[in-house]
Amino acid sequence: MKHGAIAILPLALGAAIYGFAFGLLAAQVGFPWWGVGLMSATVHSGSSQIVAVEQFASTQTVVGAALAGAALNLRYIGIVASLSDVLAGLSLKTKLLAIHITGDENWALTMAERAKSPDVGAAFLMGSGLVMITVWTASTTAGAVVGAVIPDLERFGIGFAFTAAFIAMARGLWRGRPQLFPCVVAAAATIAVVSLGLPKAYAIVAGTISGLAMSLILRRASGAVA
Repeated sequence: MKHGAIAILPLALGAAIYGFAFGLLAAQVGFPWWGVGLMSATVHSGSSQIVAVEQFASTQTVVGAALAGAALNLRYIGIVASLSDVLAGLSLKTKLLAIHITGDENWALTMAERAKSPDVGAAFLMGSGLVMITVWTASTTAGAVVGAVIPDLERFGIGFAFTAAFIAMARGLWRGRPQLFPCVVAAAATIAVVSLGLPKAYAIVAGTISGLAMSLILRRASGAVA
């Protein structure tokens, strides 16, 4: 676990920075600091939390915010499936803990290190995951505490931090041209739903499902050709 905890520190520093910005803005749209901390500890997904807070800020509906956040977390179906070998042999309780503390950063780092050395496994994943969830929860909570007592950040244009965080995360998740077509399909579906005047939460769900479906179709087609 120590190896994973140390290896993830550079990524944890980056997460702390945009986590603090997220906490600032979440507090300024009405989330209490303890609510931000609780959401970070239980949801532990920066992208879905950002979407949920944005949705809540624009509509003030909890259901819509939860739906929008859940849509982005559909990607964890694939992430968890890819960890089957890593988590093999662990108890159900330990597997559930490992899955909960797994995020984009420590999952990607674990898989990259595992490709270099098959000995890298659950201990690395959990060590890096514990660091990430601790840093994320602490930084978002700190941001929310500060955000509750400082002037409206939107006046200074800092509200763009949400969009900037998404751009940074999207760039980090990009794995090359094979992802291009699913991304285009997802974007087209999202734009189409928004153009129809439907709630943004529905657009996020439609875009996510369309992108995942296209990715699955392309993988099956590639396997058939091979």
